[in-house]
Amino acid sequence: MSGHSKWSTIKREKGAKDAARGAVFTKLGNAIALAARSGTDPDTNFSLRLAIDKAKAANMPGANIQRAIDRIKDKGAAQLQEILYEGYGPGGVAILAECATDNINRTYPEVRLAFSKHGGNIAEKGAVAFQFDHKGMIRVKANIGDRDDLLMQAIDAGAEDVQEEGDESIVYTAPTDLAKVRDALKAAGIEITEAELTYVPNNTVEVTDEATAGKIMRLMDALESLDDVSATHVNFDIPENLLG
Repeated sequence: MSGHSKWSTIKREKGAKDAARGAVFTKLGNAIALAARSGTDPDTNFSLRLAIDKAKAANMPGANIQRAIDRIKDKGAAQLQEILYEGYGPGGVAILAECATDNINRTYPEVRLAFSKHGGNIAEKGAVAFQFDHKGMIRVKANIGDRDDLLMQAIDAGAEDVQEEGDESIVYTAPTDLAKVRDALKAAGIEITEAELTYVPNNTVEVTDEATAGKIMRLMDALESLDDVSATHVNFDIPENLLG
């Protein structure tokens, strides 16, 4: 990780452990149900295809996936809605928490408590989000010698940028181009490990104080533990030696 730990990588490692005990299935089910509102056929609804792919990668049973899709047909089921909460953590780091909820009166107090209990605070709408760009992100396996070819293929497919991260490369796209670029790279035989819409910070804050790093990670753990929080996005970068 080139000396620094990326939050997306930390989340993936944590998610793999949570998936082993089924702790992420509620979040994955909510994501599928939300995506299915735009159509229940993954062949024509790319957002649903992404949500299903992520669920399968976490070994979510097929029956659970189908039940999540069927929620859109159940008129008696509580309707989910998407909410983006914005806040600041210890050291002034910026944090976005995407939520999928059927009860805002439950979700907002839980998110607010996670922030306040761990040295942060929720901000007003728009106070934090302006520090991020909404992007498509495709994580691919790429050997060192293949990265020049990957860059050309990605740009030709419509990508905006390609960055190296350890033994992987991260391809960034405009949100509307994510499906097109992902399918083009997949057709070219490139191994894709993850594809999703995300929020990318305009600037990164490097956290160098161990105590602050610990507080931030406890806050992120608290947010990630909430069933209604479907994704988190941050602008901090913490050196690996402060994570232990």
